[in-house]
Amino acid sequence: MTDNSRHVPVMLQRCLDMLAPALAEPGAVVVDCTLGLGGHSEALLATFPAARLIALDRDKEALRLSGERLAPYGDRATLVHAVYDELPEVLDRLDVPRVQGVLFDLGVSSMQLDEADRGFAYAQDAPLDMRMDQTTGISAAEVLNTYAPGELVRILRQYGEEKQAKRIVSAVVREREKEPFSNSARLVELIRDSLPQAAKRTGGNPAKRTFQALRIEVNGELSVLERAIPAAVKALAVGGRIAVLSYHSLEDRLVKQVFAAGATNTAPPGLPIVPERYQPRLKLLTRGAELPTEEEVAENRRAAPARLRGAQRVREDVG
Repeated sequence: MTDNSRHVPVMLQRCLDMLAPALAEPGAVVVDCTLGLGGHSEALLATFPAARLIALDRDKEALRLSGERLAPYGDRATLVHAVYDELPEVLDRLDVPRVQGVLFDLGVSSMQLDEADRGFAYAQDAPLDMRMDQTTGISAAEVLNTYAPGELVRILRQYGEEKQAKRIVSAVVREREKEPFSNSARLVELIRDSLPQAAKRTGGNPAKRTFQALRIEVNGELSVLERAIPAAVKALAVGGRIAVLSYHSLEDRLVKQVFAAGATNTAPPGLPIVPERYQPRLKLLTRGAELPTEEEVAENRRAAPARLRGAQRVREDVG
């Protein structure tokens, strides 16, 4: 699959506008922490001709396809096989102490959803894999077949916000004893059969929340994000900007907490003058989370759950 044209980057223009003030100067470095098929990266290189791009992805196939797409930009683009919480090590290796822009587009890339054999999508039968980097870690099938029932219930509730977690897990445990899970269609069917009628009528495909939960567990997405967002903020030069697109409430809440903490005055109450070390390090660029427009959602259904937050580094850490 090499047709990158049908991959439409979510909220692309808004992300470019948000990062623009930090990327106009020659020598500016922007990091795309979630390269995917390279849609955002290509737009960053085209829009900011003076900027250099560093792009990370844990998926080797994504790096290969994006490498072809970004080849015309030559050495302005540096593509790195890494998970985005490895950003400090990547910048250290490339001898880049500070960057002017950072972009995260969280969630599954179009390529992973569209490649049938990756097992991310519940709409088609495929091996239950779900690893973004297929060279490491355990698959979704292993999680389903080997985790204790209580742990599976926790994952479905916490990562999938699935109210029927207990019902689904009871059915999974019963079925895996007969035969281990290997493909997505059997899991989708089991979820359908185990849910009450009322639960099937709301919120799209009833398997959606379980698949999300398994994907987050397999890839350690939330723990990676917990490390990655503070690390990205730390990498920003003063005046640098960060934009983060999230696709579910757990991600968005995490981003919101990091940004809010950075934008808060930490002085003890009652000080007549606030010393610089207590002043906020960040200025928020969005009021709450920005949503895609109705027009964009109509054109690109994958944009529907997106939430965009942005912040600007306003001072260095002091003492």
